[in-house]
Amino acid sequence: MVRAAERAARTSVWLEGKVRRGGRGGQPSGLDRDRITEATVRLLDAEGLAKFSMRRLAAELNVTAMSVYWYVDTKDDLLELALDAAFGEIALPEADADEDWRDQLRALAREYRSLLVRHPWLSPLAGTFLNIGPNNLAFARVVQRVIRRTGLPTHGLAAAISSVFQFVYGFGTIEGHFNARSADFGMTADEYFKHAMSAVTQDPQASEVVKESEDIMAARGGDTVHEMWERDFDFALDLLVAGIEAMVARG
Repeated sequence: MVRAAERAARTSVWLEGKVRRGGRGGQPSGLDRDRITEATVRLLDAEGLAKFSMRRLAAELNVTAMSVYWYVDTKDDLLELALDAAFGEIALPEADADEDWRDQLRALAREYRSLLVRHPWLSPLAGTFLNIGPNNLAFARVVQRVIRRTGLPTHGLAAAISSVFQFVYGFGTIEGHFNARSADFGMTADEYFKHAMSAVTQDPQASEVVKESEDIMAARGGDTVHEMWERDFDFALDLLVAGIEAMVARG
């Protein structure tokens, strides 16, 4: 473990220049950093970020907390490792393949959204750490290469990436947290949506807003919450792609 001052000065576990630690005499058999990271992701999925602790992780691995600290110096180091491990789930297209950039951009956006929905704990961590692990860097590299093929001028590339992937970040975060909250109540997403809408209509001010948006909700379509999410996401993504096309045409 490190002293508080050293911990505060850190920027990223990936910049520490540390050799990956292996076991040594007296350490639990079969325990390594990869296994610890995998268990961390499972625990975060099952119990959420707020309940995660090194003691809880050690119990899951059936070892002592000090055994875990042999492989990582801090809880933050471990969370940063888990964050990048999750990014490794994203299926990356071949950026230089003979494929339309629109299709590749949509595929990347959907993959990122699915990741955020599967792992609701990921979005706050992505905004906490530098997020420069190898898996995220691979994702970022492909995104940049696809965006470069749009025909946008170089000075507009960063903004184009932000417009698409910050939208996906927000959309996936809200969707993931909605699903997690539904599960916390022991309800499906559809059950929780009906419950929430029923509660909202009991408040005079809120019900007024809901009434004003009835035509929007009716036109939205979809018989389930999942279908509504899908339609909203696809249409919003089409708007962003169309915006990129319009800016390219504008020159």
